Amino acid sequence: MAHQSVVQDAVAVAVTANLPVILWGAPGTGKTSSVIALAEAMELPAEVVIGSIREPSDFSGLPVIRDGTTWFAPPRWAERLAAGGSGLLFLDELTTAPPAVQAAMLRVVLERTVGDLRLPDAVRIVAAANPPEQAADGWDLSAPLANRLIHLDWQVEAADIAAGFAGGFTVPALVHKDPPPEAAVARARSLVGAFLRVRPELIVAVPDGADRAGRGWPSPRTWEMAAKAVAACEHADARPEVEAALVLGAVGDAAGFELITWLRSLDLPDPETLLTDPRAPLPERLDQLHALLGALVAHVRADGGRDTWERSWTVIARVAKSAPDVAAGSARALVAGRPEGAAPPAAMLELAPVLRVAGLLP
Repeated sequence: MAHQSVVQDAVAVAVTANLPVILWGAPGTGKTSSVIALAEAMELPAEVVIGSIREPSDFSGLPVIRDGTTWFAPPRWAERLAAGGSGLLFLDELTTAPPAVQAAMLRVVLERTVGDLRLPDAVRIVAAANPPEQAADGWDLSAPLANRLIHLDWQVEAADIAAGFAGGFTVPALVHKDPPPEAAVARARSLVGAFLRVRPELIVAVPDGADRAGRGWPSPRTWEMAAKAVAACEHADARPEVEAALVLGAVGDAAGFELITWLRSLDLPDPETLLTDPRAPLPERLDQLHALLGALVAHVRADGGRDTWERSWTVIARVAKSAPDVAAGSARALVAGRPEGAAPPAAMLELAPVLRVAGLLP
């Protein structure tokens, strides 16, 4: 299990990247106070909502008649967050919330919607739960709700508690107010996509058993969260252990370990190096080529320039000589993102067979 400082850093990275996260730990171990301290450090107003004392209508809204139509009125905590424009919603004691309440939370966690009110995109969501066997009248977390969160195990270290009592409890150093740039997210998404080409059976793997389904498991939604976590960790210059905690918390231990191991073995050249040096070596493995071209397309789209787009076709042409199927997918993505006024370069015109495979030529 991860050291407490790793988990605290992981929470800070997740909150910065606006990734919904849940902390699992025993009662009375400082989860709530740590999250509130993090919110204060980020200057985010915090609202604490305790699942055990809530009804489904506290999340789905109370039906009222307004102007002759039915309006699902949100509770005051949701109105305060909406009025502030940003904030941190802390959903506490999730495993003491019965299934009907958990079901009502689904739209809040995924869509930021409470009744007929949509919370601002800048509202972050953090949850906390005790393992069902440690919770009063505990319930397993439902699989749909679990699949909307990154799961982290909250550990209590005696040295940390002693230091906190002596000198005060600190917040993680990885506190940023700006999320990772979209270009970094696009690159991480392309890398995860390349990994799933190699391991397509991991795209969806719903666990059997309520206890395992109530934690992180692979699905397109959680792979997307894992990609954003990878980008956020790179942006924050986080330790590898923090990245691993977030990825494993999103897609589960088995799939997460595979992705982390694969990412650390890629050793890809920088896209800009390939664009400027036509003789730069290319990797030989197909999975590396998929990852390389995915990163290249993300780089080209982030740059947005005609010259960069035109030069990228030289790389596509090089890959097409040994792996035309790999080149075809990236060719389709480049054509879709063609900048206005960009002329088809000679390298692109030489790729007629590949472009036909990609469905871009009759």
